[in-house]
Order: sequence, then C-alpha cells, then structure tokens
Amino acid sequence: MIRENIMRQLQPILLLLLTLVFTSSCQNSGDRQIQPQPVVKNIQVGKDYHSFANTDAVTINHIDLNLAVSFANNSIHGRNTIHFSRKKPEATTISLDSRNLSIIAVSSMNSEALKWQVGRKDALLGEEIIIELPKDDSHAFVIEYQTSPQATGLQWLTPAQTSDKKHPFLYSQSEAIHARSWIPLQDTPQVRQTYKATVTVDKKLRAVMSAYNNPETDIAAASFQFEMPQAIPSYLIALAVGNLQYQSIGPRSGVWAEPVLLQKAAHEFEDTEKMIQAGEALYGAYAWGTYDLLILPSSFPFGGMENPRLSFITPTVLAGDKSLVSLIAHELAHSWSGNLVSNATWRDLWLNEGFTSYFEARITEVVKGKDIKDMEAVLSYQAMREEMLELADKDQKLALDLRGQDPDDAFTEVPYNKGKMFLDWLESQYGREVFDSFIKNYFQHFTFQSITTENFVEYLSQNLLNKNPDIVSIEQVNEWIYHPGIPANAIIPTTSLFSDIDAISQQWLENKLTTKNIPTDQWTTQQWLYFLNNLPDNLTTDRMIQLDKTFDLSNIQNSEIAHIWFLLSIRYNYQPAFANLRKYL
Repeated sequence: MIRENIMRQLQPILLLLLTLVFTSSCQNSGDRQIQPQPVVKNIQVGKDYHSFANTDAVTINHIDLNLAVSFANNSIHGRNTIHFSRKKPEATTISLDSRNLSIIAVSSMNSEALKWQVGRKDALLGEEIIIELPKDDSHAFVIEYQTSPQATGLQWLTPAQTSDKKHPFLYSQSEAIHARSWIPLQDTPQVRQTYKATVTVDKKLRAVMSAYNNPETDIAAASFQFEMPQAIPSYLIALAVGNLQYQSIGPRSGVWAEPVLLQKAAHEFEDTEKMIQAGEALYGAYAWGTYDLLILPSSFPFGGMENPRLSFITPTVLAGDKSLVSLIAHELAHSWSGNLVSNATWRDLWLNEGFTSYFEARITEVVKGKDIKDMEAVLSYQAMREEMLELADKDQKLALDLRGQDPDDAFTEVPYNKGKMFLDWLESQYGREVFDSFIKNYFQHFTFQSITTENFVEYLSQNLLNKNPDIVSIEQVNEWIYHPGIPANAIIPTTSLFSDIDAISQQWLENKLTTKNIPTDQWTTQQWLYFLNNLPDNLTTDRMIQLDKTFDLSNIQNSEIAHIWFLLSIRYNYQPAFANLRKYL
C-alpha cells in the first residue's frame, strides 16, 4: 500500500486542520555470519503478535469462498471451505482470526457438525475461533458466517458516494489485519493460500477480485467465479462490487472502472505495459499473468493497494497528463516485492514497502526519466524528515516493535523511504550491476515465501557482503535496520531542477520577480509540489492571493497540487479557498 500511504496520512491531518480553522473562523570482516540486533529485548523474531493463529501446528493452504453480497444489509453471508495441513501430526484444533463475525455453523465435508468455541478476545485483534479438526482424511472443513455492517475490512458506499451516482459500491481493504473482519482465516502474512470464490451480487452490478477477472462474464447472471492459483497472504485477498466496466490497455492489462471514468483512466494508464516490461527487464518475469487496475470511487482513502492481478487505485491520480502515474509503478512493483516475497510479520513491513519504493524509482527512471525519479526522491525524503520530527525513536527503525499496537501504525514514511534509502545506499556501495543481480536473485530465492528481517539480513550477508568483502560492514547494516534516524552515510537525494526553483522562489519573495513572471509553463507536478512545500512559514495573505489569482490554484484539477495548496490555505487562513476545500474533501 502506498503513496497509498501519503494520501492516507495527509487526509486526516487535513480534516483536523480544517475543523480547527472553521471552528475558529564501511568495513566487512570476512565471511562471519551476521548477528542481527533485535529491535527490543525479548521480542520473538518471526512471531506474529497480531494473530491468534496456531500456525506452528496447523496452516491453511487453500480456501473456497461462497459469498452473497447484500447492499440492503451492508453485509456478506459467507461459506468458507478451509483446506489445511498439519505441521504437528497430533494437532486436534485450529485457531482462526475473526473480528465481529457471526459464526453460524462449522461442519466437516460430510456435513457433520464440528465443535468450536470463541477463545481469546482482544479489542485490537478481534476474536479467536477455535475449531476441532475433523477426524476424517479430508483435511478440510466448512465455516458458515455473516459479516457485520461495521466490518473494518469492508467499505459500503451509497450511490451518492460513487462517480456515477446511480449504483452502490463495495470494496475491501484487508491490509493489515482486516481480512478477518470479512473472512474467518489465519490472518497473518506468514500463511499463504490459494483461493477460489463464487460471489453473488445484485443484478446490474459486477464483482471483481484479486484474481483473474473475466470481462466476458455476463452480469445478468449476478454470479461471478474467481480463482487465484498462486498462494498469497490473507491481506491480499480483495473484493469489489459496483457498476464496473472494462477496457483493455495492453496485451495483459486492462482498466476496470465506473463508466464515467473508464475512458479517462484507460488514457491515463496506457503506458502500463511499458512499466511491466521495465520491471521484468530489471528483476525477472511478471509472475501473475494479468495486471489490471480497478479505479475506485474518490472516497477510497489510499493512493493504491497492490492486490495481485488487480491493483486498487484512487481516481485522484487521473490528472489527464499522466503526471501521477508513479503510483502505478509503485503498485506494480509490489508484484515482486510484497506479493512475490512478503513480510512475515508487520514488524518486517519495510521488506515490502522499502523494496517497492526502490523498485518504483527504478521503473520510473526507465519510463519517465531520471529527472522525475530524482525529484520524487527529494519530495519523499522531505516528507519523511518532516514526519520523523513527530515519531518516537522506536518508530524510526526499519525493524519495528509493534507489540500492543495496531499494525496500521507501521505505515509511516519510514518503511517506505528509509527502506528505499538503505537500498539506494547499498547500490551506491556495490554498483548497480552487482546490486541488480543480488536483488533479482533475492526475488527468485524467496519466491512465494514470507520472510523476516533476519531472513533478509542472513541472505544479504551470504550473497552480497561476504561475496564482495571489505565494502559494507554488518555494523553499518545493523545501524540502518535496528537504529532510529537516518545514518550519516545516507545518500541525501538532490536535483538541480529544485535548486532552480529555490532561486526563483527567493527572487519572488524578495520582490525581484513578479508572480505572473514565475516561469511555471514547463513545470511538472513535482516542481509545483516542491515550490509550494517550501514556501516560508510567514507567507502573507497577499502572497496567497497573488498565487491564486495568477495560477487559479483553488480550482486546480491535479489532486496532489490541490492537496498541498489547501493545506497552505488552512495554515495561512486563506478563506477564499475554503469553498473549494469543502468540495475537495
């Protein structure tokens, strides 16, 4: 999830500020093995502190879902046929994660009732469902259930909240631990399962999932079949239902969207195949067959979500000039880092997001050019530095201690951008050719596995540090991963394009350049963001009026520029922008 993150983090801040305004107006020592330092003493590496699942004894390997979606009740009636394997032959029960699910029945494949009970309960984690395993040889059982209208992993939208204003819409968001609110399962990224699903919906609506979606399926049947043949973690199981149509944008890609957005989205993302090819040239074949994009209603609170085969995308990136498509590069990159090789626990989130942010930059460099890549690196670094001022030391580490915390709290700029900077630094030490070979082999080695930070450090030691001695020390690696802040050896991103904007901005502030003569005609979105982000704290209302009058920023259609402009409007109490700010929200 992303740039996903930027949108999610800024939106609550914006709402809070709006409320306030309106109410008030290196060295390596040979081939030694790495000794990773734990984040905090007594933390159990590899243990998922956010799941009740007894994965040491029993694991799920496949689920068959039968889901009936009811917009009348804002709920799903489900049957989940769970196929499992015993790690311990003596295991007699399986513990599942759930949250506010009504369990109707649990039975064997022979329709015999199985004993079950609610075990541990936790305000954050939900409820543990303990089920007595069938004694037959089927290694499967069926659990029937009903979701709550308040399921944290499901968002029910009225027609008024959609783009076409005619039909309701449903989408899921399972990351980090919300799959358990609409499917009873082992809700931990340690467990990977394949799945099949049958989804029944209201007539005139279409269901899509993180699986192969057949655009030829007739919606008149109101029933849709899905299969995900590759094993994925529970947080990547996804569902959406709405008035959706499809348009192909490449040999293995297409766009799903409400009709009013379909053509615009298809044009905006027509370079998706180029991105896939760029990713394959770097780190190996795309493993998922198709790569489609689902454009969600504007109430979707993230930039994007990397559900395999079907990335969920905010419509706010439909700028009309392809200036915000780096979001697609990010979600696509997850097809390798995150979906192919996943974090084993949420402590290890940086393995998903840091690698993906690095990979995104590499794809962007190929498709959009080095200047765009460098500008986005500077903006990301600035955002992280600003956020770090508010983060405790423990939250500035790559390997996090999230015990007792909502894993959603892990989605700061740190795993994304500090993780990326760590990989940037390793690349600078070994050279791009050597480092690319290492990353490609890393993806191949851990394909369809979920790994810990310590698994990565061990692999790094054996396959990069020890094979190329006297370049990077284990102490340097540990500083990046297990210590707060940004190491002194970090490569701070810069670009001359922003230096030019600094000079222009200074001339304008010193009245040596009029507002209408600021040379913005050729500015990219990134240059606008840098200019606005770096305006001084004491900017006057008169300056805001000048900018708005000259560039019509209160009416700008580019969502990222609008976002920063409205934040500035709140900061400086620039009330002429507030009417459009309300519409934006």
